[in-house]
Amino acid sequence: MTDPAALTALRRRYPGAETFTFGDGPDLCARLLTLVRNGQKTASTGALRDYDNGDPLPVPGRCDIALHWDGRPAFVIETQQVITCPFHQVTEAMALAEGENADLTGWRRDHIAFFTRNGGFDPDMQVVWERFKMIQVC
Repeated sequence: MTDPAALTALRRRYPGAETFTFGDGPDLCARLLTLVRNGQKTASTGALRDYDNGDPLPVPGRCDIALHWDGRPAFVIETQQVITCPFHQVTEAMALAEGENADLTGWRRDHIAFFTRNGGFDPDMQVVWERFKMIQVC
């Protein structure tokens, strides 16, 4: 269940913050939130095409609010670095910063499946890789 008062307070504290959820369903979202909380996940990759619907791209220095799948605030992150590149140019260091896989091969497998479920996959597709740090737990 959403918590409008908590979101309002966070938006006052972090003007310009966007809200977002990790993943494409409640189970993946919960898993990724846990990885961030544990310090294992410090980066994320999304398809550039997904920003065509008006969602703003991540911007270094901006703080954003990660939500649980049900809309409750989970934590606030600050974007540190953004790289846009073709999927096939994501490096092992970039992939490992996501904290989800033990190697680039596993990262590619999981992200190909994710992108296939969510609009299609092409090895030349543009992706947006974001390094972030968690700055507040909600």
